[in-house]
Amino acid sequence: MASQFAISEAEMNEMSLVLQSNVVTDVLTQVEGMLAQMTSVTLNIAVIGESGAGKSTFINAFRGVDDDAPEAAETGVTATTQMAKAYPHPSAHNVLLWDLPGIGTLSFQPSTYLEDVGLLKYDFFIIVTADRFQECHYALARCIMQAQKKFYFIRNKVDRDLEANARRRRQKGLSDDDVLRHLRADCEKNLRMGQVETPQVFLLSCFYPQNYDFPALQMTLLEELDGHKQHALLLSLPNLSTSLIQSKRQALAGAVWQRAMVVCLSSVGASNTLHATVSKLMDTVKSYQQAFCLDEESLHRLASITGIPFKELQREVTSTFGKQLSAQSVEGILSHAVSAQRFLVTQLERRVPVLGTVVAGGISFMASYFLLTSALKNLSEDGERVMQKALFVSICKQKD
Repeated sequence: MASQFAISEAEMNEMSLVLQSNVVTDVLTQVEGMLAQMTSVTLNIAVIGESGAGKSTFINAFRGVDDDAPEAAETGVTATTQMAKAYPHPSAHNVLLWDLPGIGTLSFQPSTYLEDVGLLKYDFFIIVTADRFQECHYALARCIMQAQKKFYFIRNKVDRDLEANARRRRQKGLSDDDVLRHLRADCEKNLRMGQVETPQVFLLSCFYPQNYDFPALQMTLLEELDGHKQHALLLSLPNLSTSLIQSKRQALAGAVWQRAMVVCLSSVGASNTLHATVSKLMDTVKSYQQAFCLDEESLHRLASITGIPFKELQREVTSTFGKQLSAQSVEGILSHAVSAQRFLVTQLERRVPVLGTVVAGGISFMASYFLLTSALKNLSEDGERVMQKALFVSICKQKD
């Protein structure tokens, strides 16, 4: 237990650098500023495709939203979009997916298209198609590369291709893997013909986002972003793999000491220190619930997408932090943490002496740190159980 929740060498060094002042307000302002930088960044993702390619369905699946939800991008519309429209993530409003005007029409002019839609404001582009490669895809790829922006090519509706293959399998004898390999090879070959040296192609079905290349797309985007934009995208993604959930836990763990510090410093001088501490901790744990898609709104969205009853998904959430969060339960965990972590306080004060002065011996900091670290561990495990439930149902639906 001690090693699991002990503060790392790097965290102690970082705290030592921050805690140069004994003035509570100065330290609080500095730490709150560090946290604000992580949430103030905006990520703009451009989604391009011809009419019928499934752009809107992709935007909804990427945000973990059902096509019929009020906040969903409108699907089934045959008319070409004339204006770029932003769709914010339902709980991470700083992540925006932009549905750009359709391509492949007579009015589409590749030489001016990207300038017209505001090329430079987008962080990267996603080109969505559901049929054969077209000349407009070449043109777009070249323009995006000339602007030194990244793009990812999505071959959507592969479930439709596999269904067609199943009907003619007796004649051609192709397996599903053969079909997918052929689709990928064809897209990569065409992109190379358009002078894309290392094409990034992902085969998807937006109706079954847990399958095919959707999880791989998520991880690739994360690997190729950095800094706060990577953090923003990570926390907005629906849980489609264990790797993604563990990445969320690791990213959030890196800021636990800052959040614990804010909790403690904010409560200094409060008329009811315990109440102020508990309130701040509950706010932070609720943000963790959202990140792991375990809050009620996220579970309702998942229930709508998968058809699994909300209560059934909620039963997979077993931790106190996931379903029994209350002021009383938080106070109980804090009391346990104070007694269980006393031996760590001595170690902390020896490495960061000013902390004892600022936070009354560091016990409240250590208790908050312990509670938040425990919450991340338990909520990530809850998130994995919910994800496995959704994945199992998705596989069963495909078999049917």
